[in-house]
Amino acid sequence: MFDPDAPSPHPALGIDHGEARIGIAATDDFGILAHPVETIDRSKTEALARIAELVRIRRIRTLVVGLPLRMDGSEGESAAKVRDFAGRLRQQVPDLPLVFVDESLSTSAAAAKLREAGHRARHQKSIIDQAAAVEILNSWMGH
Repeated sequence: MFDPDAPSPHPALGIDHGEARIGIAATDDFGILAHPVETIDRSKTEALARIAELVRIRRIRTLVVGLPLRMDGSEGESAAKVRDFAGRLRQQVPDLPLVFVDESLSTSAAAAKLREAGHRARHQKSIIDQAAAVEILNSWMGH
């Protein structure tokens, strides 16, 4: 049931964690739309510090992290890496709720949508990372 006095979870920041890049997306203040924000190149930028900066700049209220589950719903090595990263992120922004969303198909769904829009996904990996973060947020919002 909708509680008008409950604090809004928006804007929320969606995070698609990867070994080389981290895709970032955000919702609007009302949770109607999710949009791409940026891709963090982990070889050039301290990811946790950049995410903490985005949280501050965008007045983020919720962190939504994609968790790569196996097709049977179990967690493997990739999920363990994401959970470790999320634990370090919690230390950077301890006052925000952090939720995990199954991201199993987010990258492939994002790539398919980009192809439908006429983009060649193979040449736009950083855009795919952002689009995957949008998919994570949309899943969390129930879209």
